[in-house]
Amino acid sequence: MIEKYLYSDYCIDFKEGFISKEDSYYLIFNEERELFLTEDKKIPLVNHSFLSNFNVNFILYIGTYKSHDCFVVNVDGGINYYSLHQLYEIDKDIYQIATRGILVNDWYQLNQFCGKCGTKTIIKENSMSLICPKCGTSFHGKIQPAVIVAIHNEDKLLMARHIYNKSVPYALIAGFAEMGESIEETVRREVQEEVGINIKNIQYMGSQPWPFPNSLMFAFKAEYDSGEIEVDDKEIVEAKWFTKEEIVEIDNDISIYSLLVEDFLKS
Repeated sequence: MIEKYLYSDYCIDFKEGFISKEDSYYLIFNEERELFLTEDKKIPLVNHSFLSNFNVNFILYIGTYKSHDCFVVNVDGGINYYSLHQLYEIDKDIYQIATRGILVNDWYQLNQFCGKCGTKTIIKENSMSLICPKCGTSFHGKIQPAVIVAIHNEDKLLMARHIYNKSVPYALIAGFAEMGESIEETVRREVQEEVGINIKNIQYMGSQPWPFPNSLMFAFKAEYDSGEIEVDDKEIVEAKWFTKEEIVEIDNDISIYSLLVEDFLKS
C-alpha cells in the first residue's frame, strides 16, 4: 500500500481553459479509465501541441506535479493505455497521481448536466465545482466512504468468500457507508448484515483512496464479541475463522487489506 504523501509531489489547483507555455504533465485517460504512457512507460512531459495526436474531449488544469503544470485530458481510444492496477505495478508514483486524475476525469464527465433541472452546467469561478446557471445547484467531486475490517477472535481472523470477487478465495468484511451513519456504525452494520456476529473494541487502522471507482476506504480492526456466523447469501456465501497458518497472503499490496492481514499475522 502507498504511504507516500500525495502532496510531496503535487500541489492542488484548478483552472478551465488554461494552456501552459512550458512542458507539462498530461494525464491522458480514455473511455476505459486507462492512462496513456509513453513508450518508456512515463507520464508524457511535453508541450501542449503533443495533444494534436489525440481526439480530445476535454482538458482541465489540476495543479502542478513535480514542479510542472499538470492536466487531466479525456480522449477517445488509442494504444499504450494502462489500467490503474497495471499502473500500480509499473510505477507507484504514477499510480498515486493517476488516482487523483481519474477522479477529476470522472467528476467532470458525470456532471455535464444538472441533475435537478437538466441545464448544461458550467465551471464555478475560483472553485473546483460545476454549477447550474439556471437553478444554482453545485456539483462537487463526490467520494463514497467505505470500510474494511479485520475481526480478531483470539488467535483467529474472520475471512469471507464474496459473490462479487471470485478472483480472491477469501477476503475481509467490507462495505459502503449509508446516509446518516458514522463510519464506526458502518463497520458494525456491515459485519452484522454480512456474517451475523457482534464486534467490540473497534480500532481505526488507516485509510486510502480507492479509485475503483471512487471510494475512500477506512480500515479497522475489531474483536469478536458474540453470535454465530450466519452469512447473508447476497454478498457473502461463506465465512469462517482462519488461523495464521491457514491464511494465504496475496502478492499485491495495492489494497489496505494487506496492512490489516499483516497486522494480524504479527499479533
